[in-house]
Amino acid sequence: MTTTDDREARKRVYRRRRIVVFSALAVVLALLVGGGVYSANALGAAVPEATPVVEQPEPVIAAPQALDLPGYGGYAVGAVGFDGLLAAGEADRQMATASITKIITALTILQDHPIAEGESGPEIEYTDADVDIYWDMIAQNGSVAPVEAGATLTLQESLEAMLLPSGNNYAISLSNWAYGSEAGLVTAATKWLADHGLANTRIADSSGLSLDNVSTPADLVKLGELALAEPALAAIVATKSVDIPELGELDNSNKLLGTHGVDGIKTGTTDDAANLLFSADYAVGDQTVTVVGVLLGAENHAVLRDAVAKLLDSVAPGFHEVAPLEAGQELASYDTPWGDTAKARAADGASLVVWSDTPVEVEVHAKPVTVAPEGADVGTVVVRAGDQEVTVPLVLDAAIDDPGTWWRLANPDGLAPATAQSGSE
Repeated sequence: MTTTDDREARKRVYRRRRIVVFSALAVVLALLVGGGVYSANALGAAVPEATPVVEQPEPVIAAPQALDLPGYGGYAVGAVGFDGLLAAGEADRQMATASITKIITALTILQDHPIAEGESGPEIEYTDADVDIYWDMIAQNGSVAPVEAGATLTLQESLEAMLLPSGNNYAISLSNWAYGSEAGLVTAATKWLADHGLANTRIADSSGLSLDNVSTPADLVKLGELALAEPALAAIVATKSVDIPELGELDNSNKLLGTHGVDGIKTGTTDDAANLLFSADYAVGDQTVTVVGVLLGAENHAVLRDAVAKLLDSVAPGFHEVAPLEAGQELASYDTPWGDTAKARAADGASLVVWSDTPVEVEVHAKPVTVAPEGADVGTVVVRAGDQEVTVPLVLDAAIDDPGTWWRLANPDGLAPATAQSGSE
């Protein structure tokens, strides 16, 4: 049986419950309706940015490469695509270039009379005047290649006769054909040198017979790279011998061809010295490194070949592939106040072929983020060695989601002003 006291007790409990419920509702209503300014600000405010904690990799530095350097003359060694010289001695000293001059002659002529890929160039008729040039060079103890009056050779064959056996007579005959005279070639070649920044190189004739043909080892490395960039010329200087019907077999004077990686470029001989402008190719990883160098002032060609071979054999192992960055490598991390976490990882790997102790540096540039999906781009990784540079995207390995209504309402101090959110969407 329910007594009056029981009924009063129930009423008191009911009243307390109503007070609690309506008090809670009042709070919510105050936040959402009555306190509309706060709730609108809280729900519309930007969440704070998550600042990355970056893991900056240490530079990769190999031991310096020991080189077997010539103990005489002027020399320099570079590599295509690599900044500066790898090794040098008397690099800025002007010395006689001798028949290396013929590379300048060839490049000047090919600039004005290019040979298209797969073709041999225009035909050139040789006359008694060219035979006279041949005998004049014999009288001056210059190197020659055979010529016959009435023969017709292509420009390619004529350049082969000039470059492989180092025919001084063909240097002069080609000058006459292309520019009307040897003096005309010298004028054109002087402009070509200036246009290509070879300020320390001088040309006095087309063959190199004059000792006034001079250059520096540093300039000659640049010249060698220009020669290799001209396909018709690069093919000729890499040829050991050719058989031209009107002339017979012509052998290349560069006896290092095919050994120690050598595939060019040109010998040069004075009464007092032997010179060689050389190139060599080496496989490094999945790339090919082309070395270009010169040695001037050797006692004779046997001594010169020995020195160049030793130099190249010591240079080649100095190139190595460095892979400082792997695909998926963790490089930064993000933690949010509402508990979301993510890592920034390299989207791809990166590797570089470097020389000797050239440092390979990895720079991580990660951006702050607010809300971002998995896979979002959040910065870059730059891999750098000398002038080489590879840039790889940084991506998130997990999403950073909006914290939601209740976190926003419960953490007013953790919200930024109500502006457009930043970060990747």
